[in-house]
Amino acid sequence: MMFMKFKIEQILFFCLLISLQSFSQTEKREKLFDPTRNPFDDLKSNTELAQNTNKRIILDIGGDWCVWCHRIDAFMNGTKEVKSLLDENFIVVKINYSKENKNEKFLSQYPAIEGYPHFFVLEKDGMLLHSQNTGELEKDKDYDAEKFIAFLNKWKPAKK
Repeated sequence: MMFMKFKIEQILFFCLLISLQSFSQTEKREKLFDPTRNPFDDLKSNTELAQNTNKRIILDIGGDWCVWCHRIDAFMNGTKEVKSLLDENFIVVKINYSKENKNEKFLSQYPAIEGYPHFFVLEKDGMLLHSQNTGELEKDKDYDAEKFIAFLNKWKPAKK
C-alpha cells in the first residue's frame, strides 16, 4: 500500500512539473515590434494622421528581444498620466531593430542610436525635432514618471 501511495505522489508531482513547464512556455511576451513592417510606409501613413489630428510622432525604436523595450511599453501603457499625455499629443510608431531586420536604410536618416529602446520625436510633417536616449528616463529597474511626463510635456505640440 505504501508503495502505491508513493507512486501516486510521484505521478502527481510529475504532472505538476509538466503543467508548470507548459504554463511558463505559453506565457510569452507580447510581440511589440514586427520585423516585416515597412517603416517608410508606417511613417507616411502616420504623418498623414498626425497632420489631421495635430499630434507629433514618436518613433519607438527597439525589438522584441529587448527587455527594456517591453518595460517602456508597459510603463507607457500602465502609467495613467503618461498614457493620457501620449494619447492626447502623440502617435507612437514602433520601428523594429533586430537580427531579422535592422531597418538600416530607414534609420540611416536619423542620428545614431546608442541603445534601445530609443525615441525620435517628429513634427507632424515628419521633420525630426529630438533624439531621446530613453536611459535618461529610467529609475532603478523601471522608468521615472516625473522625467517621462516632463519629456512628453516638453515635446507635445502647441494646442491651437
